[in-house]
Amino acid sequence: MAPLRLRIEGRTFRDTRNREVTLRGINVAGDSKYPTSPELPSNIPDHFYDGDNVSFIGRPFSIDEAHEHFSRLKRYGYTLIRYIFTWEAIEHAGPGKYDEDWIQHTIQVLRLVKGYGFYVLIDPHQDVWSRFMGGSGAPMWTVYAAGLNPRAFPATQAAWVQNTYSDPARYPKMIWSTNYTRFACQMIFTMFFAGKDFVPKAIIDGKNIQDYLQDSFVGACRHLAQRIKEAGDLENDVVIGWESMNEPNRGLVGYQDISVIPSEQKLQKGPSPTAWQAMLLGSGRSCEMDTWDFGGLGPYKSGSILVDPKGEMAWLPADYDDSRYGWKRDPGWKLGECIWAQHGLWDSSSDTLLKQDYFAKDPESGREIDYEYFTNKWFMNYYRKHRAAITSVRSDAIMFCQPPVLEIPPSIKGTKDDDPNMVFAPHFYDGVTLMMKKWNRYWNVDVFGILRGKYLSPAFAIKIGETAIRNCLRDQLSAIRKEGIDYMGNHPCVFTEIGIPFDMDDKYAYKTGDYSSQSSAMDANHFALEGSGANGYTLWVYTVQNNHEWGDMWNGEDLSIVSLDDKPLPLSPSPDTTDWKSPITSTVPVDRSSPAFSESRSDSNSPVSPRNLKQTLSTPSLTSQRSDTSAELGSHPGYRAAEAYVRPSPIATVGNVASYGFDLKNCIFTLALKCDEAPTEDAPTEVFLPEYHFPRNNTQVEVSSGKWTISVDDADGGMIQRLRWWHGKGKQSLTVRGVKRRQGTSLGQEEAPGYLEQLWQSGCAVM
Repeated sequence: MAPLRLRIEGRTFRDTRNREVTLRGINVAGDSKYPTSPELPSNIPDHFYDGDNVSFIGRPFSIDEAHEHFSRLKRYGYTLIRYIFTWEAIEHAGPGKYDEDWIQHTIQVLRLVKGYGFYVLIDPHQDVWSRFMGGSGAPMWTVYAAGLNPRAFPATQAAWVQNTYSDPARYPKMIWSTNYTRFACQMIFTMFFAGKDFVPKAIIDGKNIQDYLQDSFVGACRHLAQRIKEAGDLENDVVIGWESMNEPNRGLVGYQDISVIPSEQKLQKGPSPTAWQAMLLGSGRSCEMDTWDFGGLGPYKSGSILVDPKGEMAWLPADYDDSRYGWKRDPGWKLGECIWAQHGLWDSSSDTLLKQDYFAKDPESGREIDYEYFTNKWFMNYYRKHRAAITSVRSDAIMFCQPPVLEIPPSIKGTKDDDPNMVFAPHFYDGVTLMMKKWNRYWNVDVFGILRGKYLSPAFAIKIGETAIRNCLRDQLSAIRKEGIDYMGNHPCVFTEIGIPFDMDDKYAYKTGDYSSQSSAMDANHFALEGSGANGYTLWVYTVQNNHEWGDMWNGEDLSIVSLDDKPLPLSPSPDTTDWKSPITSTVPVDRSSPAFSESRSDSNSPVSPRNLKQTLSTPSLTSQRSDTSAELGSHPGYRAAEAYVRPSPIATVGNVASYGFDLKNCIFTLALKCDEAPTEDAPTEVFLPEYHFPRNNTQVEVSSGKWTISVDDADGGMIQRLRWWHGKGKQSLTVRGVKRRQGTSLGQEEAPGYLEQLWQSGCAVM
């Protein structure tokens, strides 16, 4: 078995030349959440419930379009792709009916990825379980398997689904995420993770619903892994790892009293039922409940509302034909009745709650359950099953373990689960910016600190001023990373989701071309990532069909770094007269007798020129197809704050990275490292330098020792500009200065007085 192209050594990633690899990645693609045939973004109601007869062939994009997208992402400096697929994509037709045509499309796309040198992390993605519950992920038949009727969700408010909302354009922003604490999600996640303990009567084909769902999901992932292995040319060079499950949720497990909102439930928006009220609604009863909105200081109660399903139930009717999918439901599981009433939790004849603490204790041990207990028992049981399935195909596969979001990680340090091939894969979003869709330069909140009891009062968690906000984001990410080490052991940490909304301030940027708020927010998030000590990240998200009208075409989200209504960042902001055949090199004298210098010389090979590009990897013109967005929202295309996310980064570092970061305002990149052995000629330290910030004729480089070159080439597939540095042993430092520029401007506005003069300065100063 050939060794993995990327391996783990303690808390770092290493390449085949033993250099530390920093993973700079992107999620590809947001469009993968919904099918191509029929084309069903979340604002389209037509054919929504025909969930068996769909196809995801063409996701994340067609073979013909793939080259354009991968070329763009390569030029933006990304090295890792978190490849999004959903369970629905592979097994939509029914249990065990895999879409082999979709699998072959996926293999074709991955083969194209190989030509660009990306690492690929496979992400079995879900949000609030399924499209039919307002999110993405599981096929429709899983909802029926759980005994639920998705057509009744609107009336019972079991889930808020944009496809079935009365006016999809007015679907409340970010309300989809509250589905985690609504009836349908609470039911099915409880069944998925802990059905054997809390829903023992839920039996299908002789299995408890927990095993039935888990085995089906894990089996689909294993089937895809097997097909990738059988492809023969992807497992080592392209696919380097598998994630466990995107954003798992406990359902009702650990609720101490289902008649009240748990104190740890920080997100509330719209009608907000207790779990008990949700059960009543699910059984067709009317309920009066509080309504909530989200303000500057978080959720606040805005009133109350009576919700009346008028007898419609979220459970399947008693006469539902289970033969549709070929399974046999146990007679002890009666359709047409609430499964919780069947377990004695409440009396459906009098609507009396009998066991409000039904989910409070572990039925097996009697111990009280909190989220940490759930993670260590039920999540880890699932994770072990998922890991076993993937490693049965590839024994040394890298497993990206993602525990429940912002919860305490599993306590596995020093246990048999402390797998040396495991990566801690948390998510983080600046909640204030995400929910308010506004970059507040004046204050923000240390949410993670509040969750961990860092402050006597939440008032002390408020951070004032943009510098304090940026530092707060960095400190939160650093604390999450360190918590992973404390609980899970010495493993790399990769934030597999982090991002910002682009439709801030009521889409002000789309109307004016002023992306300064987006640029500031994006830069603050990257500042936090670079300063956190994490080993990498995958930014959320790249969405092919994003436009200013509907955003990412999913639940009103608009986090894509590209849009049909904006322009890609140009490769270079000014003409570059430097001879393409000659890389820029350092001219400082080198003391070869110094013990701190390892003798090396610049690569004698000429960098790739327009005349010798490989035909199969020639970079296309990076242009966008325009959408039919209205003139108000589409007449001011901009670079979509690309200057903040197209930024320099270490690619491969000899020794260990001590710190690195990019000062966007002043266009200064710094890198500090420590190494016991100096670089060899064929394996120097390499840094991605985007031409937009660092035009080759206007870049200053300072090094503590050694020699460097800057060249544009396709050494690992796809043309990028990189700095190669042959330094000495010990502690070393690098500083690169590029072109300072205004942030967040629209097309044409960046050429303010004095700006072009700055860009046209010639010569590359060496210090």
